[in-house]
Amino acid sequence: MQIFRPLIFTSLLISLPVLVYAAETPPTDTATPPAEPAPTAKSPEACVALESNADRLSCYDTAFGRPLAASLPVPVPSTPEPIAATPAQQPVVTPPNSMLAGLFDLDRPIRLEADPFDPTISLLDRRWELSEKAKLGTFNIRAYKPVYLLPAFYTGNVNELPTSPNPDNQVNTPQALKDIEAKFQLSFKTKVVEGLLDDWGDVWVGYTQSSHWQVYNSSASRPFRETNYEPEASLIFKTNYSILGWNGRLLGLSLNHQSNGRSQPLSRSWNRAILQLGFERDNWAVMLRPWYRFSEPFDDDDNPDIEDYMGRGDLQTVYKWKDHEFALMLRHSLKGGELSNGAVQFDWSFPVKGALRGYVQVFDGYGESLIDYNHRATYVGLGISLLNWY
Repeated sequence: MQIFRPLIFTSLLISLPVLVYAAETPPTDTATPPAEPAPTAKSPEACVALESNADRLSCYDTAFGRPLAASLPVPVPSTPEPIAATPAQQPVVTPPNSMLAGLFDLDRPIRLEADPFDPTISLLDRRWELSEKAKLGTFNIRAYKPVYLLPAFYTGNVNELPTSPNPDNQVNTPQALKDIEAKFQLSFKTKVVEGLLDDWGDVWVGYTQSSHWQVYNSSASRPFRETNYEPEASLIFKTNYSILGWNGRLLGLSLNHQSNGRSQPLSRSWNRAILQLGFERDNWAVMLRPWYRFSEPFDDDDNPDIEDYMGRGDLQTVYKWKDHEFALMLRHSLKGGELSNGAVQFDWSFPVKGALRGYVQVFDGYGESLIDYNHRATYVGLGISLLNWY
């Protein structure tokens, strides 16, 4: 019996780990198939089961042999911002700058180099042959100002007693005039020198004649009430810069004479030097024209105060829309108080049938013609257009 005690003790020591393992391990269902071995930590299959984005990305880097330092951090989703009020709850206020965005480019106020000239779309280029592709040579008759015929030109304020500060230009007997007459205008120009000053400028000469005809005044033998003659010589230079989105295409200097060719006391005339600055954008063309009047001795001056009524400059704007052309002229004396005088004129040329075009003209202010330079009136005319600005 003493011999078996060591053997029994030894057997207990050998079987003790097995008994402990059996006691700690729960019983298994013999019907469930054994689970497949889990993939290793470096295999892509193991990375799929990871819930954390950072752990899963690190696992993929390890599985594909990419250094951990090169892996990018997974962005943490930020807290969503509160939803702004709907337009119905909060009115939309347009910033002041966006209101002018349609007319002016406020982001690029000045550019020394504007877009290249395109004679097929540039209004000023087509009119003045500014680019090399638009040059047509010299002594070709071209349109200058609009050419039109207005059989009906009406005003409610007829100037029967034209006046002037010069005593020699006072009319003492009222003229028998009708409030409706006809008006027509002829205007053309031609280039006489091309490529002046290293092909930078051209010399043009032009002529404009505007007549007011009392064609319905049979009792006065249908006279021409007023005709203004306006010869002009211009030195035109091409430019190519941009201000507030408007392309500066033209710089010009003109010598201008305008008179009505009548004797005293109805004679009116003046001579000017006119600076011309031409801008365009899309279908818009703008001509800014400040001028300087050459003074004359008072005794020989038919209209010494003409600048205080017909102004010291004007702004001419033309817009083309489809087959329509709209023109607006603004003129002012550039003075205040009682001498704050000027004029506005609106012209509209529109298609009627085929090549026939209608023409509407509305004028309000001083100086619709030279004889009326200091007479304010409103005129409305209707007729046909033969040639437009552009």
